[in-house]
Amino acid sequence: MDVTTFDRATVTPAEARALFREGLATPTAGWSSGYTQANLIIVPKEQAFDVLLFAERNPKPCPILGVLEAGQTTGPLLAGGDIRTDVGRYTVYQNGELVDEPTDLSAWWRDDLVTFIVGCSFTFEAALQRAHIPIAHIEQGRNVPMYRTNRRCASAGNMAGPLVVSMRPIHADRVADAARITARYPAVHGAPVHIGDPAELGIRDLASPDFGDAVTVADGFVPVFWACGVTPQAAVMESRPPLAIGHAPGHMLITDARDADYLVP
Repeated sequence: MDVTTFDRATVTPAEARALFREGLATPTAGWSSGYTQANLIIVPKEQAFDVLLFAERNPKPCPILGVLEAGQTTGPLLAGGDIRTDVGRYTVYQNGELVDEPTDLSAWWRDDLVTFIVGCSFTFEAALQRAHIPIAHIEQGRNVPMYRTNRRCASAGNMAGPLVVSMRPIHADRVADAARITARYPAVHGAPVHIGDPAELGIRDLASPDFGDAVTVADGFVPVFWACGVTPQAAVMESRPPLAIGHAPGHMLITDARDADYLVP
């Protein structure tokens, strides 16, 4: 498939995963419309309970959609796929330090690794667009901006860290609509955690995100913040387990699940 000509919104999840398996690395906002995208956190089995408990205590940023048991590389959310190759780019941490950003995990894979597939706010973006609410990072061709906040997550075992949020500027007249629409997707972060002044979250400068790219906030638009699935990676950086793997922020696993599967009527 020629990546310069195809419509990313209509590519199927299997086709998208095949492209990433072949080495394509790109943020996935706007890809495979109607299908659920997901964050990853992959840890050795001996750390897996702490991650599971961390997610249970912090469901807003860490809604688990599925788990691959130790050594498993595929499952129902990526039928016929391979978790080691089917994401555009990964992050690898040793003792909390980022040591690699590969497009293939083969060199890092171990049979004791457990994969947590975590809901992603990209899932509700199509619903926002259908309501004619523009998504700045898609329109500006950038990765979604993400920020560490001054809000602490509930710790679990050795896992502790700050809440990470993603930000989308929403026109002031549509903020209530955006909150209402996204609240119907609780399995993929749901309603915003904050609207307005970023300083209340400890964010000093919207132009300097901790992950992703800055976007232009036009006049009349309000910054709106949603809990983000990069939160477990921030906890990994702070808690410093011997090994942990995630998706590169904005480079999501495109699953076979439908967005509608997670829509609350």
